Amino acid sequence: MRKTPIFQGVATALVTPTNPSGVDYAHLAKLIDFQLDAGIPALVVCATTGEAPTLSDEEHLRTLAFAVERAAGRAKIIAGTGSNDTAHAIMMTREACKLGVDAILAVSPYYNKPTQLGLRRSYEAIADASTKPVIVYNVPGRTSVWIEPETYAVLADHPMIYAIKEASGDFDRLVHTMALVGDQLSVYSGEDATIVPLLSMGGLGVISVVANILPRETIAMCDLYFQGKISEAATMQCRLYPLVKALFSETSPAPAKAALSAMGYCEDYLRLPLVPMQEPKRSILMERLRQWGIEV
Repeated sequence: MRKTPIFQGVATALVTPTNPSGVDYAHLAKLIDFQLDAGIPALVVCATTGEAPTLSDEEHLRTLAFAVERAAGRAKIIAGTGSNDTAHAIMMTREACKLGVDAILAVSPYYNKPTQLGLRRSYEAIADASTKPVIVYNVPGRTSVWIEPETYAVLADHPMIYAIKEASGDFDRLVHTMALVGDQLSVYSGEDATIVPLLSMGGLGVISVVANILPRETIAMCDLYFQGKISEAATMQCRLYPLVKALFSETSPAPAKAALSAMGYCEDYLRLPLVPMQEPKRSILMERLRQWGIEV
């Protein structure tokens, strides 16, 4: 039996507004309010799109606490706590749970290139430490390691592992995974270009970058699917594609920050080794925003 879903539809993978002085909480408040006003049911805070690897632990936890307080129960707060150091991920998971977040998103360890047994034991240790539901995050393009379907099948038995964020783009593995755990774990898309295809396999939604920019439209696309209006949802997926492509034409979240800066929700500032989006791709992104009626 599937564990209770953490959310259905759209969770925004929130950027972390920053400037040379640190985390920009004034802009973060504005961005969170923009998301809440759009009706977003969940926000993923301090994960990949939130530049977690370049936040200090103090910044990371303060940002989570700020989001919990700002949302005030109007949306679920999902805390990014993953690391390539399992002990560090455990510590951050425990601290995030104390802050009152609603769930944990743990990316698979990057750089170390663990075996499947290493992945399994790492996730089990994180889940053992968590008092909140854990989402397992597979993004081999950033970690160089796949979480294989058979590993998901073992992890599905852990009482605190509730869901998968799947950002591999490999639908052969996805079908295999759904065959093994689709009746036990919620599966969320981690790629904005394949939301509707993943929903068609029984997925429950998306952890989305494009929702930073177009939260209402991303919600609407998922709602169309859930209402049985599959053709309309597919049409909207195709309409979103040019913007999605522009948002990933350079390493995320640089394009998302460029877009949100133009919209007044953050400064166009990233911490090294990431840098602001460059021309000519920046101009293409701005044109894609204008096509959606956004003044930039």
